[in-house]
Amino acid sequence: MIRYSRRAVLKASAAFAGASTFAIPSIVHGESDRIRVGHLTPLTGFLGALGTYATLGMKLAVEEINQAGGIMGRQLDVMSEDSVNPATAATKAQRMLEQDGATVLLGEINSASALTVMQVAARNKKLFMQTGARSDALRGKNCNKYTFHTDIPNTVMVNAVGQSLLRDNMVKDKKFYTLTADYIFGHDLLAAAKRFFGANQGNLIGDELIATDVTDFSPYLLKIRQAKPDVVCSNLAGNQVTTLIKQYSEFGLPYPIVGFNLNTADAWAAGDGNLSGTWPTVWYHTLDVPASKAFVAGFLKKYGKPPENHAWIEYVAFKMMAQAMTDTKSTDTDKLIAYFEKETEFDILKARKAHFRAWDHQLMQEAYPFTVRPKGQANDQWDFIALGTAVPKAGEPLEQLAPTQEQNPCSL
Repeated sequence: MIRYSRRAVLKASAAFAGASTFAIPSIVHGESDRIRVGHLTPLTGFLGALGTYATLGMKLAVEEINQAGGIMGRQLDVMSEDSVNPATAATKAQRMLEQDGATVLLGEINSASALTVMQVAARNKKLFMQTGARSDALRGKNCNKYTFHTDIPNTVMVNAVGQSLLRDNMVKDKKFYTLTADYIFGHDLLAAAKRFFGANQGNLIGDELIATDVTDFSPYLLKIRQAKPDVVCSNLAGNQVTTLIKQYSEFGLPYPIVGFNLNTADAWAAGDGNLSGTWPTVWYHTLDVPASKAFVAGFLKKYGKPPENHAWIEYVAFKMMAQAMTDTKSTDTDKLIAYFEKETEFDILKARKAHFRAWDHQLMQEAYPFTVRPKGQANDQWDFIALGTAVPKAGEPLEQLAPTQEQNPCSL
């Protein structure tokens, strides 16, 4: 069972056009046989397109779990709502736990909202599986024992792209100009980028902090033209990346552009011929792994389009949660935490299995750099991305690109 607030459904209705409709079952508080989950993700604002895909992935996972008999014979009952902003996300999370009987919290993409939900989970001593927010600080100074992080963090994204830049001799003695989202995620990503430049003799000659509601990048592009960098780097998020890519292409600047953050929904929205350079991703629907192909086929059949990386991450997060509850035969918070902290392995539809690192609760997994096919070579509107080889490489430890315990101030 999946329940939506009336406001969330109305706001998301346009985004779900073409997908199957979502029923709104009545709320029956006496359904003690059900396992209730509070699900929060942005369905509006600059991250709304990503949250829409996340919700579709969640819905598919929940349907599969329930159709297979649920968890310990109990059906999942998911309360899914638009997180809107950090304050609203915290209020909704508290209500879900305190009034609606949620056993666990799951979701989020916005790092600022994720932080407030983490704080709610800690106060209530309930598990929060944080799926899509990438700020290192959430796993570092702001970490807590009740939160587990499923997406790759900023440092991994920087290092994933960085390996390709180093291979192509695009770092040492090169001049970089960065455009950075002006909130916790962007600040955190810029810090990771600066560490990478410093360690590899790259020179950061300029950075612009850009509010998340900016839609005209021409003032910044003019500054880039005057600065004449060797490489332009995007540290933006959500649909701002799409806007930048389109306007950068229109300006015709001669400097190669790369990015340390990009979600594939935003890449698709840019359109064939506008995107260029090297970017990171946590997963892509062309991944040549049988389990991944099966997921993509099921998603395509249900929604008529391939899953974006947030659809994948929400899907595998629900499956990991279901595995933990099934194996522990419990929904008890402490038992679930102990199960994850044993570094239990999970099939996340990649070549290598993943596990949560015990000391900072970060999921250790493969990531991928990707490049862009030349204009006109894509088979369809979702095909112009060429996925690179997984990093770390086969045989290398999954922790290789992640912050070390010495670098990460997390204390659980």
